[in-house]
Amino acid sequence: MTNQKAIIEGLLFLSGEDGLTLFQIQSALEQSDVDAIFADLEALKEEYSHADKGFELVEYANRYKFVTKEFVYPYGEKLFSEEKPVALSQPALETLAIVAYRQPITRVEIEEIRGVSCEVMLKKLQARGLIEAKDRLDTVGKPLLYTVTDTFLDAFQLETLQELPELPVQKHDDDLFETEDE
Repeated sequence: MTNQKAIIEGLLFLSGEDGLTLFQIQSALEQSDVDAIFADLEALKEEYSHADKGFELVEYANRYKFVTKEFVYPYGEKLFSEEKPVALSQPALETLAIVAYRQPITRVEIEEIRGVSCEVMLKKLQARGLIEAKDRLDTVGKPLLYTVTDTFLDAFQLETLQELPELPVQKHDDDLFETEDE
């Protein structure tokens, strides 16, 4: 792979504060040479360790991630001194809405509705305390069942889930699949 180190760097940037394990990087790259990946990680650590960089690559609990260097903190405090609520992304809101309206619900059911993988989004929503995996479905594989939390209710100023707005009824367009020669 010609740009493997750059791809690893991009993946680590995209992973944010969660970081990535060596196995996750290996899986994303579809690369079996763990030594080559490890060498690229070490090279990135070296590159970002220089004083002219504002962040560095660290490994905590077998996860690699970029963190801001200490000398940047005072400037960050000035910029972010007022605590602002962090907005949820559109995919996060979609996933959260599905859980709220359909709970308890499995990851696979959520993915069938959204049409994309939701594993990372579910972890992020769990990390924010908005959803939890409370139980398991009594079926093959015993998948986790996700529900919203009291933190979700507080964040959306709801006392109960019954206060959620009703979903609009979808009208079926019978003419949608007609052909011109009919």
